[in-house]
Amino acid sequence: MHVVPLPALADNYIWLLHDDAGQAIVVDPGEAGPVEAALKERGLQLRAILLTHHHHDHIGGTEALRSRHPVPVYAPRDERIAIATLRVDDGDVVALDEPRARFDVIAVPGHTSTHIAYAGEGVLLCGDTLFSMGCGRLFEGTPMQMLASLDRLANLPGELLVCCAHEYTAANGRFAQTIEPGNAALAARQQEVAALRAHDRPSLPVTLDTERATNPFLRTDSDAVIVWSRHHGVEGDRVARFAALRANKDVFRG
Repeated sequence: MHVVPLPALADNYIWLLHDDAGQAIVVDPGEAGPVEAALKERGLQLRAILLTHHHHDHIGGTEALRSRHPVPVYAPRDERIAIATLRVDDGDVVALDEPRARFDVIAVPGHTSTHIAYAGEGVLLCGDTLFSMGCGRLFEGTPMQMLASLDRLANLPGELLVCCAHEYTAANGRFAQTIEPGNAALAARQQEVAALRAHDRPSLPVTLDTERATNPFLRTDSDAVIVWSRHHGVEGDRVARFAALRANKDVFRG
């Protein structure tokens, strides 16, 4: 399966997956234009749309796409996604014949209450839950919910390619550096990202193994995060450490 990030809106990525026969899936189309252009340029036939959550920058192009491509739209059980044709929830499987693909559905509440991720075909389509070296803001969930969601994703196979929905990686890396300044894997990833972005290339996808080595929100039990938390007056459990990380990221301007 070929995995293609399509830049959209200000800093979104729409994910396009297709096989060698030209059968395609699109994930979180915030606008239709980039998808239509990629389908035409690559000679692809759209077969399905997968949505992770209800925010407009993830679903805004769905209706326009479906008006031209009457394909199934998989989405979480959320009335705010009116365009959905098939509702899926934790433990469900999305199985497609064209392209031949299978994705496990994982409930990951935190950013929104009904957010889901799709894992399969070598990729993790995680929307706004997990970012490279970061995680989503908690608009509708609690720190406990979000940490549990990230734990579930972190326990997936490390070779999965993390396909998140925003180009936030460089800024996330600058924050991560304040948490773990001695993390060699983090320093190497920052250099890699800087080189990619200098040539206007996406920093994504990235392996889940790399995220486990560099993302402070997946490393709440690491010695460095524990030390950082104590320095910031947090002596509680891992949920308290995660909450402190997220609160500090919310106001970080580095």
